[in-house]
Order: sequence, then C-alpha cells, then structure tokens
Amino acid sequence: MLANGTTLSYKKKGSSEDYKILTGIKEIPELGDDPEKVENTGLADPQKQYEYGIGDAGDLTYKFKYENTSENSPYRVMRQAGASKEVLSFCETLPDGTRYEYDAQVAVKRSGGGVNGVMEWNLNMALQSGITVTDPE
Repeated sequence: MLANGTTLSYKKKGSSEDYKILTGIKEIPELGDDPEKVENTGLADPQKQYEYGIGDAGDLTYKFKYENTSENSPYRVMRQAGASKEVLSFCETLPDGTRYEYDAQVAVKRSGGGVNGVMEWNLNMALQSGITVTDPE
C-alpha cells in the first residue's frame, strides 16, 4: 500500500469537535513502540531470561510543505501550540482507513533552503498517551 492519501488531523485534547486535517503532509513516521528488554534471570536459570518492559515510541516526526499564508496555516497553528506547550489529540488515517490516535505536545522546526530547494517544516511529537489503533471495517 502506498502512503499517498494519508492524513494527519488534530483537535483540542478532550474536545468533542471533529478533527481538523493538517494540510501539506509529505512524510509520516513509524508508529508503534520498542519495548525495553529487561533481564530477569533467577539464580537457578541455566541462561539469562528476559521480559519486555515499557515501550518507547521514539521520535515521531511528520514532514510538511511550508505554507504560512493565513492564521489557519498548519505551520502557524502548530507553532503556536508548541509555544504554549498545549497537549493536542492527533489522528493519523491511512488510505485503507486504519486510524492511529494519540495525545502529544508538539515542536515545530522549519527546514533550511537553497537554490531550487523546497521549504518544509517538521512537526515533532512528544507523546502524552498511548497510541490507539482502529482497524478498518
């Protein structure tokens, strides 16, 4: 499946309003977690024993086309949310309808540029919840 058609939407945490799509998305990150492998060997065990501890989703960074022409531009809205350290709810929806929902604080970083180079911005997420996956029907 191609990633084309994937959307990222946001809303205020705890709000019953609909998610608002962040336009201009170009790249999405890996989603899931890598649980820490914890050694838990007893004295009678013939070899080391392990179990998984809590997970770490790692760095979640979405890449967008730069556009800052209105007060509703995703770059401006997310930059303001990052400055206020507001926790938002996000929903990534894949073309097949699979949804990933989570809460996060954000940080925005604009790319550099050069001759014939496009301007982009990165939306970095600091997870504030688990990731809920809803499979398509």
